[in-house]
Amino acid sequence: MPYAAIDGQAIYYTDTGGSGPVLILAHGFLMDHEMFAPVTAQLRAAARVVVWDQRGFGRTRFDGRPFTFWDSARDCLALLDHLGVERAVVGGMSQGGFVALRVALTAPHRVRGLVLLDTEAGAFTAEERAENDEMCRRWLESGPVDELAGPVAAHIIDDPVRHPYWIGKWRRRPKELFAEPYRALATREDVTGRLTEIGCPALVVHGTGDVAIPLERARLLAAGLPGAADVVQVAGAHAAALTNPLPVASAIRAFLTRLER
Repeated sequence: MPYAAIDGQAIYYTDTGGSGPVLILAHGFLMDHEMFAPVTAQLRAAARVVVWDQRGFGRTRFDGRPFTFWDSARDCLALLDHLGVERAVVGGMSQGGFVALRVALTAPHRVRGLVLLDTEAGAFTAEERAENDEMCRRWLESGPVDELAGPVAAHIIDDPVRHPYWIGKWRRRPKELFAEPYRALATREDVTGRLTEIGCPALVVHGTGDVAIPLERARLLAAGLPGAADVVQVAGAHAAALTNPLPVASAIRAFLTRLER
């Protein structure tokens, strides 16, 4: 299996290969590289697609120590180094988008463009922090039991056909692994005021049914990025890239074509 030894972690990734532009994608909270399988299938002919598991998720071997999304951004850059890629289109969904923004702020010369899916530049409101802290407490105490996992799956995926698969994944992982990834999510800072530092082209795609990050926040993100146009709206909830991959892939493909001109 493909792993990269990065900062004490064994970062798992997949790489389609090919001669197209490199597109590296990071998943959302509680997801992993598999969430991008439908989009990757649509983009293989247009790009070399790399997807990777962040600390605490998927197949990545995580040391369990505290980290921030700035650390995750360095993980992404180190993975590009491991692959011998100098510049890439960097993207992600939700948490993965938080990481992509920090990659662009950390190493703008490495980023050809940004693909930002159902994400934002901000942080939790006080109300959101309180609600999610309680969810974290329950998860660490009892694990993803039905009365917790079901609503969380609906919040993220909103597709009952897919819920059992992802809930099964959550239940196979030690519940203790939830703690540090959640801490990174809950304590992230608002980088809205730094968006003007990001000059590369950017694509913002958002599910019209996303209740985890409302559409208005995606509009604020796009408005703050000098290289972004209007938000591309697609049907779907927070994980629209998983549940409605065709229009998401179409938007990404068009964006990549514009970058190549």
